[in-house]
Amino acid sequence: MRKVGIYSGSFNPIHHGHVMLANYLVEFSDLDELWFVVSPQNPLKQSAELLDDKERLKMVQLAIGDDPRFHVSDIEMHLPKPSYTINTLSILSDQHPDYQFVFICGMDSLQNLHRWRDYQKILDRFKLLVFPREGNDGGELIHHQSVTVLKTPILEISSTFIRQCVKEGRDVRHFMPQKAFEYMREQRFYSI
Repeated sequence: MRKVGIYSGSFNPIHHGHVMLANYLVEFSDLDELWFVVSPQNPLKQSAELLDDKERLKMVQLAIGDDPRFHVSDIEMHLPKPSYTINTLSILSDQHPDYQFVFICGMDSLQNLHRWRDYQKILDRFKLLVFPREGNDGGELIHHQSVTVLKTPILEISSTFIRQCVKEGRDVRHFMPQKAFEYMREQRFYSI
């Protein structure tokens, strides 16, 4: 049975931190592959600066290229909004009964997991691979039997930072995979 990591996020835009983490997870855990699930709307986040779904999906596809370890999924774009992780994981499991799906999240998400819809079902049905985030300890769920904390490198780069830099006219080419950066620049995404 293939073990597939589900790395869900807005990727608004995708950056080197996302891709480096994905690479680390596939190389230093027991995952066979990792799927980037581009989320249309996180129910716990504002959507004011959220780029169109298809454009973010395209940037992720450009970022990972033809790396066979990675896959891009638009499953949440076909589900009712807002998207809920339990629905995504359940549907993927039904569609791919020969895969074992593992949910990937940061310590900040684990710390707030109790606020997620049906979070207990996520913990009961799926394993979680958790990566460190500065200033977050994971909360009480850190010791749950379904949770495995990895010692991944902590990269202090965020999509928010990149969007702000673009608004300020700063060059962010070295913060993003080249093809995703070039597409973002050509389309003038996030510019004022």
